[in-house]
Amino acid sequence: MSASREKQNRQAQPGQAGPKTAREAQQRKEQKRSNLLYGLIAAAFLIVVILSAVWRTNLIPKMAPAASIDGQNYNAGEISYYYQSAYRNFVNNYSYFVSYLGLDTSLPLKGQEISQETALMLGIDTGDAGEETPAGDEDAAAPAEGEDGETPAEGEDAAAPEDTGTGMTWHEYFLDQALNNMATIQAGLKAAEAEGYAFSDSIQAQHDETMDSLRSAAAASGVSVSQYLSASFGGGITEKIYSDQLLRTLRYSDYSTAYVNSLQYSDSDLKAVYDGDPNTYDHVSYETVSFSGAAESTTDEDGNTVEPTEEESAAALDAANEKAAAVVAAIQEGGNPETLADEHEGTYNKTESGSYTAGSALSEWLYNPAREPGEAAVVTDGTNLYAVVFHERFRDEYNTVNVRHILIGKGTATLSEEDEGYAEEQEKLTADAHAKAEEVLAQWQSGEATEDSFAALALTESTDPGSRFNGGLYQRVYEGQMVETFNDWCFDASRKSGDTGLVDTDYGTHVMYYVGTDLPRWQAQTAQVLENEDYTEWETALTANTNIERHDFGMKFVG
Repeated sequence: MSASREKQNRQAQPGQAGPKTAREAQQRKEQKRSNLLYGLIAAAFLIVVILSAVWRTNLIPKMAPAASIDGQNYNAGEISYYYQSAYRNFVNNYSYFVSYLGLDTSLPLKGQEISQETALMLGIDTGDAGEETPAGDEDAAAPAEGEDGETPAEGEDAAAPEDTGTGMTWHEYFLDQALNNMATIQAGLKAAEAEGYAFSDSIQAQHDETMDSLRSAAAASGVSVSQYLSASFGGGITEKIYSDQLLRTLRYSDYSTAYVNSLQYSDSDLKAVYDGDPNTYDHVSYETVSFSGAAESTTDEDGNTVEPTEEESAAALDAANEKAAAVVAAIQEGGNPETLADEHEGTYNKTESGSYTAGSALSEWLYNPAREPGEAAVVTDGTNLYAVVFHERFRDEYNTVNVRHILIGKGTATLSEEDEGYAEEQEKLTADAHAKAEEVLAQWQSGEATEDSFAALALTESTDPGSRFNGGLYQRVYEGQMVETFNDWCFDASRKSGDTGLVDTDYGTHVMYYVGTDLPRWQAQTAQVLENEDYTEWETALTANTNIERHDFGMKFVG
């Protein structure tokens, strides 16, 4: 075979290449590896840029575990949902007492320490401030009352507690509240699942309506839901987090309410509570003619106030005592207290259903078991002198009632009270609400006309947020609890189960359904005491062995 033929054969065989072809192939491979390498480097750089941008938004850190409850991880956004809820509930509940308690809502909570006095008033245990959180719900007590049994009135300056630190900040306090509430909800939902508990159908409706309101509020503000939540609650709370935790909260509330409704007590159980503290449940009827025994201050030539001397104060007290004694003597002779008040320049007061006030000399006298109807005496309470006549001590034996209602709220007014035409507009709004209520009542009457169908209609038609998702139900309503027209309808002596009607109030028109009577008022009060005790014990047991662990890195982003 010739050399040229052999060369041709080598070139024609697959897998074989000449020097030039091999070099070209090798170059193409090297270029391909180079392009791949640069592509990977570029992709890696892009990922770093993206991660860096995301990191600067704190999205990744806030999604990192911030706490674990029995092994279940929660990120900062989820914890912040409960943290902000605890904080807002506290501010709403204590209103103008917030500054008195030493909490400045305009400053970061992490830099504000709780004083010893505030901790005592709120029942805060600061022994483990900043350490691992024990599970359990902490109920804050109301601020302590003053010596006269009254708390500072709104608008008055209240002296702040002495600034003695506890080592616990307000941030730590609300964080404890959040984690404890989360532990309770987690344990409660786990128990509900184990029992096969069927949650109320209204839960989803309440959840969806709340989410719709959230989206509407965000849209009205011209921002996204996430932006709205970030501005309202702080970063980290996404729409999904808000939705998920809202649903968990509603489900736990439904489950715990069902537990309370399942509690039953015997008459002897209720009487035992009453016998343990009858003053709390009893009322007294009495009349008083009061006199001030305080000496008046005077003004000197320079206009300065001159406080009365001890002798002047004693003389004023003696004078008031003499007047009160004279009134008592006349009452014992059959005199009329109101007439005697005019004759002796005293202040007359008649109380039909008074309540006990601890520390009050007048209350102590009235609630003394030795009191007899018609008994009169002079009672000294500080610088006040009372000529008091006792009539009766009693407890509320009337039955509380259970009612359902559908509130048809009045439309939004466009005028203020000072504007011309305000009264006419209000009349129109009331008339419109009443007309709509008539339609709703007619709709119910044309259907099954049962309590269940009324409850279903309340879910779709009522504007009362306090009862709408409970079928419009109010249980153990007591006299004076509701506005006058609502109250009068409920406690009409002719009322019977199944009665319906319309009641106009300042809120709109109520479509009423009378369910029936419940426990006598005093028993309803004692039952509430037992329910609170049993609920606390039940809820404490849910988290008895719960372990809460905080993760320092994620915790930095809570609040």
